Amino acid sequence: MTWRKRENRRLMPIRDQKDPARGVFTRRALLFMAVQAGAIGELGRRLYKLQINDGDHYARMAANNRVSKRLLAPPRGRIVDRYGIALANNKENWRALLMPEETTDVSATIERFSAIIPLDERDRSRIAREMRHQRRFVPVMLRDFLSWDEMARIELNAPSLPGVLIDVGTRRVYPEGEMLAHIIGYVAPPNEGDVAGSALLALPGMRVGRAGIEQSQDERLRGNAGSVEMEVNAVGRMMSEINRVEGMPGEEISLTIDRGLQQKVLNHIGDQTASAVVLDCHNGEVLAMVSTPSFDPSLFDSGVSHAQWIEWTDNVHTPLINKAVAGVYPPGSTFKPAVAMAALQSGLVSATDRVFCPGHLDVGGTRFHCWSRWGHGSLDLHGALKYSCDVYFYEVARRIGMDRIAQAAHQMGLGVKLDIELPHTRDGLIPTPAWRQAHHHHWNGGDTIVSGIGQGFIQVTPLQLATYSARIATGRAVEPHLVRAINGELDPRAQAGHWPELGMPQPYLQALRDGMFAVVNEPHGTAPKAQLDLPGMTMAGKTGSAQVRHVSRALRETGHFNSADLPWEYRPHALFICFAPYDAPRYAVSVVIEHGNTGADAAAPLARDIMRDTLLRDPVNHTTPPPENVADASDTLE
Repeated sequence: MTWRKRENRRLMPIRDQKDPARGVFTRRALLFMAVQAGAIGELGRRLYKLQINDGDHYARMAANNRVSKRLLAPPRGRIVDRYGIALANNKENWRALLMPEETTDVSATIERFSAIIPLDERDRSRIAREMRHQRRFVPVMLRDFLSWDEMARIELNAPSLPGVLIDVGTRRVYPEGEMLAHIIGYVAPPNEGDVAGSALLALPGMRVGRAGIEQSQDERLRGNAGSVEMEVNAVGRMMSEINRVEGMPGEEISLTIDRGLQQKVLNHIGDQTASAVVLDCHNGEVLAMVSTPSFDPSLFDSGVSHAQWIEWTDNVHTPLINKAVAGVYPPGSTFKPAVAMAALQSGLVSATDRVFCPGHLDVGGTRFHCWSRWGHGSLDLHGALKYSCDVYFYEVARRIGMDRIAQAAHQMGLGVKLDIELPHTRDGLIPTPAWRQAHHHHWNGGDTIVSGIGQGFIQVTPLQLATYSARIATGRAVEPHLVRAINGELDPRAQAGHWPELGMPQPYLQALRDGMFAVVNEPHGTAPKAQLDLPGMTMAGKTGSAQVRHVSRALRETGHFNSADLPWEYRPHALFICFAPYDAPRYAVSVVIEHGNTGADAAAPLARDIMRDTLLRDPVNHTTPPPENVADASDTLE
């Protein structure tokens, strides 16, 4: 019995048996299911938040990751002359680029390219530098400013130049080259200081004005940036262009310059080291401004070589300096009308007072020579200007003092800052006893006497001399300026009525004009070579020869001294100022020939030719360029 019960218990189904671990398993499964349900719920909630609540936000972020937007350099504004002829413009510039990721051997590709289009050491150094600092999918420029022939050779050899492509950019061009370099200036890539001042300058292709109008009007010429949207892949490589908005070009600057007259003035100067300025007497517009020798401004855009820079800076004729505004010279006898005005205004000397010239003036044991060894005899103001008598102006300066001379000179535009739109201009100097004492030196009577003939410490610029001549001619305080209009809107200074009267009595001004007329047109005046050959037109002017080294009394009194026999760098500067027509002045001209020896022989004929061309072209009365041969057609006026 006992055995049977034990056997029956052994044959019971498993499901009828009690398992103590079964309850634990069931509780764990339920807990696990609850955790899964919670996780799925939280995941659903997060997915709902991401896709429904924040879907737009993340869609925008994804789009931003796919699209790269960058700014584009705007086209630089044009610079044109008074008639709209382009003096500085932009031109498409073809260049060869290398995509490093598209070639397996960059060095070999560069060598093959160099065999087709030669690369100099500067190009190779730049390419190596860019390769080190840029990612492989960023293009590197191999050569800029490609000609059509060079592009054709690249295309012909394209199969052997993997990764090389031709791209188009822009470059600054100066159609007139050296002729207007000192006025227009040039552009160059921005430096770190420029970029720190304006984020726009960080854009590829941006240029900064470094001289001339390009510098003074740089912000107006820059324009506003454009933009381009590019589709990029995960590593930032550009795949395709989506949208492009071109930049707004800079403003167009219209200058007062007459390009044709500028060329004629340059032709007359030739290879002399000289400067010349032509002004409109009524409003101060600069119609021509030449400084020789000059330089090619386009070289700065592509980079000036070290050899070229050394050649310029070592040149004794200083081609990089605009002599018209930054060259300072003793004015010599061209200063005498200013001394005459100071004398008349002082009341100590009248136009009829006479001074006797025996050929020298002795003061305190020092002899001051007249340019004429034999003297001029007794002269009034008219004769003193006509013959350019040094002794007369020695004596006048001694009587009135340097302070009065300086005041009149400043009023007439000498030794002061002129508000012209050019950088690096110089103010010159009209010295006074106070100036000398401020430099811890004593001012003596001899300083005043030599200042009476424009020597000593006096320094002026050719632009100041032209302004001085225009103010004598019109009696108005005209200021020279170069900008005539911006985007077609005329500058208020172009109106003659814009400039106030000088405040100098008309009889005094007329006495100066009459004396300058006698210099050119009366017998025995110092500038007969300046007489115009135009019917019904006459010119008034004043010669000047400015010493650059002391000539001893003994040498002068030998009678054998001739400055033309000196080495070039020791000869006096030759100067001339003038205005015309005499009866109704419209144009003023100044000429300075460095070491030209005498104003009467060198500068006066040059000024005559410049004035003749100016009167024939008559730029202020034309709205379109006069015919280029107008200055050669004097027979039409007879």
